[in-house]
Amino acid sequence: MICSLSNVENVDLDKIKAIEKELGVTLLAFSCHDTSMATVDADVLKKIQTLEKDLGVSLVAVK
Repeated sequence: MICSLSNVENVDLDKIKAIEKELGVTLLAFSCHDTSMATVDADVLKKIQTLEKDLGVSLVAVK
């Protein structure tokens, strides 16, 4: 299973913003997905790591 930030509809975003204001905290919305990690060879891993460094993000290879 892997979780990522959710794409929230505007109506739901308004509800989140309202409770954030009420509580005085910032909330992050996550969605989780059933998936399996992909097996990659050294060349593929190197390309992924290079792109991660270039973009400043973490990438996960999945099936």
